[in-house]
Amino acid sequence: RNETKRRNEEKMARKTDQRTSEQARLFGTDGVRGVANQEPMTPEIALRIGQAAVAVASMGIKHPPRVLIGKDTRLSGYMIETALASGICSMGGDVILSGPIPTPAVAHLTTSMRADLGIVISASHNPFQDNGIKIFGRDGFKLADDLEAQIEAMVRGRAPLPARKTGPGIGQAFKVEDARGRYVAFAKNTFPRNISLEGLRLVVDAAHGAAYRVAPAVFSELGASVRSIGVQPDGVNINEGVGALHPDKARAEVVKTSAQMGIALDGDADRVILIDEHGQVIDGDSVLAMCALEMAETGTLKKSAVVATVMSNLGLERALARKKIRLVRTAVGDRHVVDAMRKGGLNLGGEQSGHLVFLDHASTGDGIVAALQVLALMIRRGRPLSELAAQAMTRVPQVLQNATLPKRRPIEDMKKLQSLMRSVSKSLGRKGRILVRWSGTEPKLRVMIEGENEAAITRMAQSLIEAARQDFGLRA
Repeated sequence: RNETKRRNEEKMARKTDQRTSEQARLFGTDGVRGVANQEPMTPEIALRIGQAAVAVASMGIKHPPRVLIGKDTRLSGYMIETALASGICSMGGDVILSGPIPTPAVAHLTTSMRADLGIVISASHNPFQDNGIKIFGRDGFKLADDLEAQIEAMVRGRAPLPARKTGPGIGQAFKVEDARGRYVAFAKNTFPRNISLEGLRLVVDAAHGAAYRVAPAVFSELGASVRSIGVQPDGVNINEGVGALHPDKARAEVVKTSAQMGIALDGDADRVILIDEHGQVIDGDSVLAMCALEMAETGTLKKSAVVATVMSNLGLERALARKKIRLVRTAVGDRHVVDAMRKGGLNLGGEQSGHLVFLDHASTGDGIVAALQVLALMIRRGRPLSELAAQAMTRVPQVLQNATLPKRRPIEDMKKLQSLMRSVSKSLGRKGRILVRWSGTEPKLRVMIEGENEAAITRMAQSLIEAARQDFGLRA
């Protein structure tokens, strides 16, 4: 059973890799991404994406498509935004420009403003020199694979673009001045009306990113005393030493100010890492455990199931199983998590990295909304975050190691690696877990092992890396 389970998890992990490397050369698991002003993140390609997006959005409607564009705080956002808007207008679409707002804000505003598409210009947690484009449908969910494939075919010239408009058929661009305010109101409405954050001290780290204004506003307007950091974007400092990937500044500030919680967002605020009152990091797995147990107790967890990826800690699975909550595992990526939630009629899912999806409130990962749900739990229970996290789940030691190899090869064809994987899996039994997969974007093998003895699983991971290198005739 353990071997079958391992093989199933590897199969799901390969879904991400296969989609990135084969199925979508332009669109990856989270849209288009790359170094700004280099292929594929050039203004020329952005213009064609805008044109192709309008062609796809025009299907089934009789009015000129309306496309909402939001962005984070990267310097290159101006360039990509202008190119996208030009492409959209050239095909007769109208553009609604929101300025810097979180990715989940674009998803929300796309539906609330009855737009036909929402486009986010952001490379999320990547460094400032990167940028990306991701597209939401009119339902607020990320665009379906088949529609992304149609856009890519037109961008790459494999399918024709419709004729461009002339005269009065050319589209217009408008600014929506209250985009931030609309999202702040939406986020606040996901918090229970019968309680407030009054008396709580919070540290909010916006990573110099898209939430630099809205995040402090949401928590302070609900009554909290907020110490804000990472709220001075200059176009090149997004995610630099702050935010969800670098929570040390927020941790230090929590301890210094005796705050009850730290909230560290990434550059587009679709993920969050929480920090307890002692300065300890609380990741997405712990948040899923806390919220799942609470929702199960209150009868709001649909079908008594939670969705997470193959990377989520075994401790989460065990904690949920004790309460007869089923854990549904998917391939890596919040797109796969949301797809599984929608197909299964479930309302809670997420990733260890901090993408947390509460489908009762939002159609995509939302770091601010997730933090509000945990704050509501703390207030209802009258207990600090550290206690709630510790009692929700016990983490199983987890080791992650990578190896860059000459090229990608099917893992099942790597004989030395396969042999050792079977041996390691047998030795772990039901007390651990092994996952080996290729990176989706480079010839890098990723090895993840969980088990009771961290030193032992570290040695196992190193041995697997050495076996993989031997399969390529390389020295260990």
